[in-house]
Amino acid sequence: MTLQEYDYARERPSKLAASCLLLALTMKNLGGWTPTLEHYSGYCAQDLHPLVRRLNFLLTYQPCDKLKAVRTKYSHRVFFEVAKVTPMDMLKLEEILKSC
Repeated sequence: MTLQEYDYARERPSKLAASCLLLALTMKNLGGWTPTLEHYSGYCAQDLHPLVRRLNFLLTYQPCDKLKAVRTKYSHRVFFEVAKVTPMDMLKLEEILKSC
């Protein structure tokens, strides 16, 4: 989804990937940011919180008719329909991020 958003081009790819992973773990209730993830990524959970919030907000956007190729591709079952994932409630996300 960030491929179509210019604002994310200035983010470090490693930080963007780590933030996506943290959001995915949170959305699927698979645990939080572990010391192992912190060690290998180089990011603590608090460093990722602002970007995680932005990524979750990005999921609420309705796609523009001109920029729907990525969303269409990742809406296919081959890619587990990840583009159809419902974003987290922002208040619930805040509560979870505060506990990290």
